[in-house]
Amino acid sequence: MNHLHIDCFSGISGDMFLGALMDAGLPLAALKRDLQKIQVKGYQIKTNKVHRGTIHATKLDVLIRKGFTKPLSFPVIRRLISTSQLPSVVKARSLEAFNTLAEAEGMVHGVPFSKVHFHEVGVVDSFIDIVGAFLGCAYLDIETVSASAVNVGSGTIQSAHGTLPVPGPAVAYLAKGVPIFARGPSTELTTPTGMCILTVLTSDFHPFPPMRPTQIGYGAGTADPKGWPNVLRVFLSPGASPSLGRSESIIEVQTNVDDLNPQVYEALIERLAQVGALDVTLTPVIMKRSRPGTVITALAPHAVVEDVTQILFQETTTLGVRMRELQRRVLPRNIHSVKLPGGQVRVKVADMGNGTTKMMPEFQDCKQVSEKTGEPVREILEQARQAFNLQATKKTTQRKPKKP
Repeated sequence: MNHLHIDCFSGISGDMFLGALMDAGLPLAALKRDLQKIQVKGYQIKTNKVHRGTIHATKLDVLIRKGFTKPLSFPVIRRLISTSQLPSVVKARSLEAFNTLAEAEGMVHGVPFSKVHFHEVGVVDSFIDIVGAFLGCAYLDIETVSASAVNVGSGTIQSAHGTLPVPGPAVAYLAKGVPIFARGPSTELTTPTGMCILTVLTSDFHPFPPMRPTQIGYGAGTADPKGWPNVLRVFLSPGASPSLGRSESIIEVQTNVDDLNPQVYEALIERLAQVGALDVTLTPVIMKRSRPGTVITALAPHAVVEDVTQILFQETTTLGVRMRELQRRVLPRNIHSVKLPGGQVRVKVADMGNGTTKMMPEFQDCKQVSEKTGEPVREILEQARQAFNLQATKKTTQRKPKKP
């Protein structure tokens, strides 16, 4: 089992990804052999070693001799994949990729799902890129995949639908939930095919994970902007463990104040929590002219950043805030409830994987029970833990099959 990390500092396209896999050890002969399991003819795969900037990379091209020259409908593509002799995982991923592309094209151009024709992705070269990408992952025994934020480029592009902004509408649609940015030359750096392959393979986007790379591959893009290394880089590492928890992007909103009445902080934190801030912290600092001050930091989902910012402007004396995107990893969790003599207490239970969990009673519930019974809060917390463990033990016992 191997782990693949995809470094999209110059975007991603189908041919760049497949070229990078070949640069990392996927043999051309093996790829050609496996592609014969699908009934698509009239093409030739060619690879060359090229330079993009100062980086030596593999450039993959699919040369069309005959066959598909017109756009293909989604039903035709689905039939070609479904009736092929591809491995089941490759077939499933390929169908998912084209299903996702059909959805994106349909939403962008306002046509029914089944009526979509793939202008940019339907010809045989991109067909081979998509199926070949998943065949390459299977050949290299890639079990888990992570990726960096994706450089989508900037400017405009010419397509079958006329002049479009970068990223094009299809890439923009496919990028929902994916961290993206624009840097470098004014050109398209990410294609619908590349973005689709990426989102099918992973939802784990973050900087480099801990890994011991054994192979590093570079796949060259078609464009060769002056002074810019237009390549996709991949890192192959053996024996990576599956990521624990779910990775997601959040925004840190932060400001410094040195002239705010401390009595305001309690109400400020409450209001920030009400609009959806995930966490709020206050850090004492020494500011200019040796004044004692406070750094107010709020972590927020993208959807509530404007609400959080507005409250900071309304409730504090600040004239400006700082923002930056962070990646966090969170464990899946559920809320359970246990009954104590003084009332109900909610218990937050997080899944640690491998059948293990960790739990924590809700402090406010324990505090209310403490006020009602007169017992110390620490004892209520311990009672809640014991009650939950007893409840979990009973459920486990009930699930065990009875001996005949």
